[in-house]
Amino acid sequence: MRVHLKMLGCRLNQAEIDMMARQFQAQGHQVSDDPQEADHIIINTCAVTHDAVKTGRKLIRESHLANPKAAITVTGCHAQLAPADIQTLPGVTHVVDNAHKQHIVKQITGVETPAHDLEPIQRDARTMAWRTRAFVKVQDGCDNACTFCVTTVVRGTGRSRPLSEIIAEINALHAAGYQEAVLTGVHLGSYGHDLGDKHGLKHLVAAILQDTAVPRLRLSSLEPWDIAPNFFQLWQNPRLCPHLHLPLQSGCDATLKRMRRNTTQQAFRELMQAARASIPQLRVTTDIIVGFPQETDEEFAISEAFIHEMAFDGLHVFRYSRRPNTAAARMKGHISKDVQKARSQRLLAYSQAAETRFAQAYLDSTLPVLWENVAGATPEGFVNVGYTHNYLRVQAVYPRVLTNHITEAHLDTLIGGTLHATPVIE
Repeated sequence: MRVHLKMLGCRLNQAEIDMMARQFQAQGHQVSDDPQEADHIIINTCAVTHDAVKTGRKLIRESHLANPKAAITVTGCHAQLAPADIQTLPGVTHVVDNAHKQHIVKQITGVETPAHDLEPIQRDARTMAWRTRAFVKVQDGCDNACTFCVTTVVRGTGRSRPLSEIIAEINALHAAGYQEAVLTGVHLGSYGHDLGDKHGLKHLVAAILQDTAVPRLRLSSLEPWDIAPNFFQLWQNPRLCPHLHLPLQSGCDATLKRMRRNTTQQAFRELMQAARASIPQLRVTTDIIVGFPQETDEEFAISEAFIHEMAFDGLHVFRYSRRPNTAAARMKGHISKDVQKARSQRLLAYSQAAETRFAQAYLDSTLPVLWENVAGATPEGFVNVGYTHNYLRVQAVYPRVLTNHITEAHLDTLIGGTLHATPVIE
């Protein structure tokens, strides 16, 4: 059977799709990049914003148009929120909620395969080339009550995977050739809380560094109030990538309070100072929501000033989107789209400048790069593309394909947001 897998939204959705792909491959099925070749199409949807919902519905329709004969299974957060609506879309044969998402492969094939059983893939090296970074889901659900977020509604309460199961999966992925594991979850920093361990993520990361040999370990988004004491000391191990994504959402305490975010300017400032003092070559990025209900011009100005003070190395900027069954949706004082757009443009301009500034700081230096794919070829060689340990995009022309190798690279020039480099290979 040929299967086409698509996702929208967060890295957790990517981790879930990757796991399905590995299960299909382990059973001997083919994962195809072309929906026209597929017997079955699986789409993992997102519901974080109204635009994400529209994009998901469009993707379902386009998939059916590309291949009317293929069965389409839809899962994910939008499928959780509106299953009856999804079921009416053309080509949809199954709608699976988040609670049963892990059983999709078994439902389709009739065979159950452990998520980390990659032995069949190890016997066929051709199937290893499709990804160099593995997204590893370590928990699901969220116990926060942020007033803007629909995640708790669609994902439920926090649930952690057993540590031994995660270790086994990462070891299997490394044996199959993966060079980097990215830990993901809806509320990653809460890992272990439901198991009675308030410092569970710290203990998980320490265990992975001790009990696996995967060359790179990266963390996805971490809520700023989840950081355990001495957490940043873990970065003394160079395998832990120096990149933190710490969602702030607003730099104004009054707005943060309405959002019900468990942080303040002062707490976040102290966290940033501790992180940068402890982790060399650290890149810090964040999420910001503009136009939250009742966000005045003064509140936005306070938020913008704090963002500049924190000197983030990049922003993900979102315009507030009213989501069903959330407290913020019932608030008064919703902000016009024009105001949201203007505020968003200001922060996006800042983000672009910050990303450029961070990249320029590493010109004429040498950093390790995991080469992830080839973007073409020139008379001088293959155009290899990859990322540094602190998540700078790098491109290098080299006589051979470097995909799935980690090498040192001298960063020569910055063109269009991409660093052009010379691999340092003996």
